[in-house]
Amino acid sequence: EVQLVESGGGLVQPGGSLRLSCAASGFTFSSYDMIWVRQAPGKGLEWVSAMKSGGGGAYADSVKGRFTISRDNAKNTVSLQMNSLKPEDTAVYYCVAIGYWGQGTQVTVSS
Repeated sequence: EVQLVESGGGLVQPGGSLRLSCAASGFTFSSYDMIWVRQAPGKGLEWVSAMKSGGGGAYADSVKGRFTISRDNAKNTVSLQMNSLKPEDTAVYYCVAIGYWGQGTQVTVSS
């Protein structure tokens, strides 16, 4: 059974940082691309970042230069380091792989 469990969300002030993690199980983690998607209140889904199975990150223009994706194939985890957070980054962040979604973790950026 594929499982994706996100953690690390919370409330942070503008300009702050958070690190999201996604623990994956039930599939050969190292063989698959890992994706982060977010949904802001009242808005649609937005692709945020992805890392291919062989490494190499890609980012939405809205987060480029502020967010960094990484993966640890030994631990079956993918992380998203989020710096210089803005109120518009407020959203539920989902970890996605091979068509499966985690339950999401809430990130709120507010003073």
